[in-house]
Amino acid sequence: MNEQFTSNRNGNVDPFVYVVDDDTMLRESLGSLLRSIGLKVGLFGSAADFMAFNRPDVPSCMVLDVRLQGTSGLDFQTYLATANISLPIVFMTGHGDIAMTVRAMKAGAVDFLTKPFREQDLIDAVSLALSRDKLRRESERGLEELRSRYANLTAREQTVMALAVSGLMNKQIAGEIGLSEITVKIHRGHAMRKMNARSFADLVRMAEALGINRPAQ
Repeated sequence: MNEQFTSNRNGNVDPFVYVVDDDTMLRESLGSLLRSIGLKVGLFGSAADFMAFNRPDVPSCMVLDVRLQGTSGLDFQTYLATANISLPIVFMTGHGDIAMTVRAMKAGAVDFLTKPFREQDLIDAVSLALSRDKLRRESERGLEELRSRYANLTAREQTVMALAVSGLMNKQIAGEIGLSEITVKIHRGHAMRKMNARSFADLVRMAEALGINRPAQ
């Protein structure tokens, strides 16, 4: 049985853990363990069942069996990456080997647990996976906010910003784009204000995060 998406007392939706394993008894056991520490859990017997689920937009991770019937866990990991579904994965297997472990970890798996494993090992791995997903989501939200601010700049402000963060002084920028130095200074100030940059170094970091390069003339 899969949990409903409920909010905690702070109004935030709780993190969600997906357990994908074709062993019903183990799947239910892991679900009970994770619920016992206050986590919301979704239980799935196959990769297809998981993909058909309406996933909540909250920090999440997956506990995935390597040897699923049909699509294997490792192949499913590859599919999720191809489908741009960012989900930290904790693998578990009763037949692990070095090659499988290396492949999973290189593809971004958080951990690779060999059955039987200690309950605490799983709890620790899931906690780490959820923390990673929370940080990723915060980073993506921050970048989206930067993109929104940048989109509110005028075309001229964007040009001045790009030239400024490339290292040009106001006088040099003025010569590049045919404006007076005072006008460049005004555009630069507007860009700083609209981007909420506290300093020029802050503006440079924002430009780097956005991938802004010096515009071609």
